[in-house]
Amino acid sequence: MIYTGFMQNSHNPLGIDPAKIKAFALDLDGTCLGRNGSLSGRTIRSLKTCLHRGIQVIICTGRSIDAAEPYRVAIGAEGPMVYFNGAEVVDMPSETMVQAALLSLEAVDYCVDLSRSRGLYYQVYFPGTPEHPRGILMAERQTQETEMYRIHTGIQAVIGDLKQALAQPGLTGCVKGMFISEPWFHEDIRAQLVERFGQGIYIARTLRTFLEIMDAAVSKGRGLRCALAYQGLQDAPVIAFGDEENDLPLFEAATYAAAPANAKELVLRAADFQFGPNTEDGLAAWLEQWFG
Repeated sequence: MIYTGFMQNSHNPLGIDPAKIKAFALDLDGTCLGRNGSLSGRTIRSLKTCLHRGIQVIICTGRSIDAAEPYRVAIGAEGPMVYFNGAEVVDMPSETMVQAALLSLEAVDYCVDLSRSRGLYYQVYFPGTPEHPRGILMAERQTQETEMYRIHTGIQAVIGDLKQALAQPGLTGCVKGMFISEPWFHEDIRAQLVERFGQGIYIARTLRTFLEIMDAAVSKGRGLRCALAYQGLQDAPVIAFGDEENDLPLFEAATYAAAPANAKELVLRAADFQFGPNTEDGLAAWLEQWFG
């Protein structure tokens, strides 16, 4: 059952005390970001108010550090953040790596073959190096998907031969791979990957056309648990906010879960609370009402 409201006794059947909440696990796209990936001034102010009250804001996103950094800076959040759906947990702003889980080169190579045989767009995030500490995004061709992803995240993919890149000495794995295609291709891709690797990989649809492939150990939930333990908050009351299937493990790792009205139906069913759509500053309105 989904409940609206928070502090009023008649709308707080879980008996939550807002004063005891110590952290928010905050998804970005579809949850707190509005149209065109914008973070409204109202949302920034509401989250800053919570920060000033001592609530830790932990960004938990499928985005890379570069793609999420403008939002973290705008909010003023510091400490461990969960990137790439949990493939990396990084203490910000020092950029100290707390935890990482890389996708096997075998799985990435298989996805390259799959993308080539099907004519589908596929891109790979390679891990950081001394020359490129935040890693490199690479694709094999410049397409409308490349440009769409650049507009969405601000990250421009380097164009090159992925097979050659995977053969570079010292490389042990990649952060994640991503197919960008119409959703009707996703189930077929899933089926082939599951047949080939079983439970050895983690597959998540993060936006309508994004299908991400990561190591089986990766999830936002695992990343959140790591981030909370890093700060000694593993037993503290936490609210997770999310809208997509990759946020379900986040819900499981948090004490309470909240979803915007625009969330997927299975996410709404898993949530304890519901707030207004991301396009209408729903999160900000909810926080203003119940956290001041």
